Amino acid sequence: MTNSAEKAFHVSWDQMHRDARALAWRLDGQGPSGDGTWKAVVAITRGGMVPGCIVARELNIRVVDTISVKSYSHQDQADSAQILKSPDPEIVGDGEGILIVDDLVDSGKTLDAVRKLYPAAHFATVYAKPKGRPLVQTFITEVSQDTWIYFPWDLELAYAKPLRGDA
Repeated sequence: MTNSAEKAFHVSWDQMHRDARALAWRLDGQGPSGDGTWKAVVAITRGGMVPGCIVARELNIRVVDTISVKSYSHQDQADSAQILKSPDPEIVGDGEGILIVDDLVDSGKTLDAVRKLYPAAHFATVYAKPKGRPLVQTFITEVSQDTWIYFPWDLELAYAKPLRGDA
């Protein structure tokens, strides 16, 4: 994955909040129950926790759990995803009525591993890249495969040099 400035997409906390709320709006009333509600939100850790909590709040979903998946590290791009922690099986079952939320679908490895466990779940991400796009049913923004997304939880505030001259 490239980190070039031309293909960098910086997401602020405000933008993440707006986009996660937009995701909730798209999901509202789409649940499989008679009234369109969802049984629970399962956030894919770590990136799915912030949007998952926002979606749960907006849709008044009180049951929130996590699934922890390790599909890569910055040093090692693994070929497969490893499930480190699963949600409560009594709540999730095969995924029927469950909303699985992540920040991004990139290569699709993470969602593919989770989908194998919960084939009936609905998969939603805030952002999607073309390779992983077929694995997600609902998303807000698609970016090119070679775009690197910088999430607010990965950034620090730092001095920015002016375009011209010294400050």
